[in-house]
Amino acid sequence: MTPPELNTRIPRDAYTDPAEEAGVLLVDDREDNLVALEAVLGTLEVPLVRAMSGEEAMKALLRQEFAVILLDVLMPGMDGFETAGHIKRLDQTRDVPIIFLTGAESASEAGYTFRGYATGAADYLTKPFDPWMLRSKVSVFLELHRKNRQLQQLLAGERDRLGEFARRLTALERCLDPGGAHGPAAPADSGGQADAQKAPAAAGAAARHSPAVPDVPELARHIAELADALNELRAELP
Repeated sequence: MTPPELNTRIPRDAYTDPAEEAGVLLVDDREDNLVALEAVLGTLEVPLVRAMSGEEAMKALLRQEFAVILLDVLMPGMDGFETAGHIKRLDQTRDVPIIFLTGAESASEAGYTFRGYATGAADYLTKPFDPWMLRSKVSVFLELHRKNRQLQQLLAGERDRLGEFARRLTALERCLDPGGAHGPAAPADSGGQADAQKAPAAAGAAARHSPAVPDVPELARHIAELADALNELRAELP
């Protein structure tokens, strides 16, 4: 069961800064293991955040964005499997990849590896791990996260371009028909004769509702803008 303080749902946009590099979350209840992880990953030049329990890990995940989580399996209280389960149940953290770290004696126990992958782990490494291998795996997830962020920014830019295209198209339509193609129909004279006193008002209404002549320079400008927008969108297509 999820602890009460971990039930808070925080949108990812609330703490994500596009200019900030996503970090790596290191979860282990032993100080010496955290120091070793920091020594191996320090050359990657990304934020490394410590958590010495599952509860601390969940709070860190709700505060900032991470590209990958290194999660120890055997921890007192909430162990690695339970922590991973909570991570995968939250919308804002479920897509963060998890690399399980465990001792060789634990990895040999039947079902440990299967249980790790069943809880959503992206990888499973045993201690003592090869520093080069660990750094390489973490680098891959960091690069994947960067590419995913770039893709999201590109899609947002394309949505903005489409919005601008729609705005220019609307402006062009208004330029072509600024007053509407047709005004409301004048009511029929029930007596068969026009009321002389109402003739000026009727004439003014007819003038207001008559189709206006488009402003040719303005129309040309909108057409040019529309053509530019179409060319920009065409250039973005594969």
